[in-house]
Amino acid sequence: MSTQQRGFRDLAFVAVLMAVPIASYFFVFAPRNEEILRARSEITTKNARLENLHRLTSRIGDLGREIAEREEELEKLNQKLPDREGVDRILEQVTQLAQKSDLAVRSVKGEKVAPAGMAMELPLKTVIEGNFDGFYQFLLDLESLPRITRVHQLKILKLGMGPRDNDQITVGGAMRAEFTLSIYFNDGAGNTGDDAARSK
Repeated sequence: MSTQQRGFRDLAFVAVLMAVPIASYFFVFAPRNEEILRARSEITTKNARLENLHRLTSRIGDLGREIAEREEELEKLNQKLPDREGVDRILEQVTQLAQKSDLAVRSVKGEKVAPAGMAMELPLKTVIEGNFDGFYQFLLDLESLPRITRVHQLKILKLGMGPRDNDQITVGGAMRAEFTLSIYFNDGAGNTGDDAARSK
C-alpha cells in the first residue's frame, strides 16, 4: 500500500471520527436539548399556574371564612330582632323593668309602624313617673335587654310634692319622663309599614 493511499485512509478515518460527534450533536443532542428546553418551559408555565391556583384557593378559603362570619353576625342581629309576637313580650319586659325600679307607667301609646332598613320600627309614646334614680336604673336595664330598642324625644319634668300635679297622681312627687320607645322587630311577611300598622 502506497503512502498516498495510507494518507487518504487516515484522512478518511479522521473525517469519520469528526463526523460521528457532529452527527451525534445534530441528530441526538440538539433534539434532546430542544426537548429539555420545551420541558423546562412547560414546567415554568405549570408552576406559574399552580401558584395562581394556590393563591386563588387561599382567597376562596378567606371568602368562605368571611361569608361564615357575616352569616354569624346576621344571625346575631336576627336574634336581637323579635318577630311580631315577640313585641308583646318586650313590652311586658319593659313594664317589669319599670316596676322593678319603682316607677309607674302612666301611659303607652303605639304609633304608626314604619320600615327601618330591613326591620320594622314600632314607636311607643310612653309616660313614666317616679324617682329619678329609679328612672336612671330603668334606662340602664333597658339598654341591657338582648333586643334592639331606642329611647328618643326624651323630656323630663320635675313634679311637685303634692299628691296631684297637672291632674295626675305622682309617685313620690319626683319626676315625669315622657319619651318615645322604639321597638324594632322582624316583620317576616315582607309587609310595608302601613300593612304592619293595620295589623297591630
